[in-house]
Amino acid sequence: MIRLAEVSYDAIEALRERAPIFILPVGATEAHGPHLPLATDVIIAEAMAEAGGARLAAAGLTVVILPALAYTVAGYAAGFAGTISIRSETAAALVTDIGRALQGFGARALVLANAHLEPTHIQTLYAAQESLAAEPSLTVVYPDVTRKPWALRLTDEFKSGACHAGQYEGSIVMAARPDWVRDDVRLALPDNPSSLSLAIREGRTTFEQAGGPRAYFGYPARASAEEGLATITVLGEILAEATLAALSEG
Repeated sequence: MIRLAEVSYDAIEALRERAPIFILPVGATEAHGPHLPLATDVIIAEAMAEAGGARLAAAGLTVVILPALAYTVAGYAAGFAGTISIRSETAAALVTDIGRALQGFGARALVLANAHLEPTHIQTLYAAQESLAAEPSLTVVYPDVTRKPWALRLTDEFKSGACHAGQYEGSIVMAARPDWVRDDVRLALPDNPSSLSLAIREGRTTFEQAGGPRAYFGYPARASAEEGLATITVLGEILAEATLAALSEG
């Protein structure tokens, strides 16, 4: 498994005939409570990419992990300092352009390891996938963890919809980047069982309207590195299984 940012151009050129699989971690720069970093989604996406990439490499594929995409639509958190939201058209175009550029490297597939679950952002990924469908030499794989069957394999908190900077996301960050977690703050936070996904369906457009005045939902004090490691494994399995299925269909 190769990380694009760590190698020189000729190392990538040497992979051309091996039809490499490129994995793009996709996250956002946005508020995740007072206890988790703004890069939480990026950390989760990178963990998913690494775990899934390792499985694909073990299956004999040539795998390249791309630098993470850290900016996208993040309107729900726009009222909190540090959040950077870009236009949906910009986000979709950026993913599309990345996919087109990869074809010049002999890419067989672009796999999206996405950890940012805002509906408009998810739509940008589907839009990019649709745009790239016109490129017959490139398969775009996007296992959307908000949908079946993938969502059913994730944690109870995730499935409840009360999931943003809570137990699910906090656990993964504690496993991947424990030094970035303000644990004293996390342990003092009260539970917030408000379902963000339900609020979104009801038309709420901000964390504040959805019942998250401190930009978190769920149960942050219940997070653990052990749960995070287990969830990363599941995310890696999801990514690998979706990719292998798409390649077999192609």
